[in-house]
Amino acid sequence: MVPIVPPPRSSPEADGCAQWYARELGWATAGTSPVRLPTGLCFDVLDLPAVAGHAVLRRVGRTGPVARAGQRMWLLVAAGSADEVPGLLDWLEWGGITLDLAVIGTGGSITAPVPPGRTGGPPGAAFWLRPPEPRRTVQNPLPALAGFGSRGGDAPDLVRLVDAAATECHRARLAHARTHLRDGLPDNQPLAFS
Repeated sequence: MVPIVPPPRSSPEADGCAQWYARELGWATAGTSPVRLPTGLCFDVLDLPAVAGHAVLRRVGRTGPVARAGQRMWLLVAAGSADEVPGLLDWLEWGGITLDLAVIGTGGSITAPVPPGRTGGPPGAAFWLRPPEPRRTVQNPLPALAGFGSRGGDAPDLVRLVDAAATECHRARLAHARTHLRDGLPDNQPLAFS
C-alpha cells in the first residue's frame, strides 16, 4: 500500500502574504514557501544588480514599484515589456554588450517581497524599496513603451528606464573590473579606462 502524503502546509505568514497581494493589489500568487508573484500578468520585471539599481533610482527618480532581494533589484514595468526590451537594447545601441540586466516576463516569477509595514520573512527575504500602491479605481501606471520622456510626473517610459538601467549595469561592471584589476597591479600602474 502506498502511503498518502498530505500536501505541504503553508505557514500563517505565507498565507497572510498571499492574501495581502490578492486583496490589496489584485495580483495572483503561486506557491507557499516562498510565495511567488507570476510575471507577465500584471507586470514584468527588470532584474539588475542592486548597486546599479540604486544608481538608476537616483537618476530616474520616479519609477514603478521597486524591490530588493539580496544583491539584486527588481524594477516592475508594464506586462508585455519583457518582449520589447531586447529590441529596445539594440535600438539604444546596447546590443552585443554584456550587461548584468535581465528581464522576467510571461511564464516567470519573482519571490514575493514582504508586504509593506510587515516584518518577518527569512534572512535575505525580498523587501519593497518602493512598494506598489493598493489598487484604486485608477491604477498607477508602470513604465511602458509609450513614448519618449516622462509622462507628466508618473513613472518614466520604458525607453528611459531601460537606457538608465543599461548604463548603470555597464558602469557597475566597469567598476567591478577596475577594482579586481587594481588588486593585481603595482600601485603605480594606471588603468586604461580610468
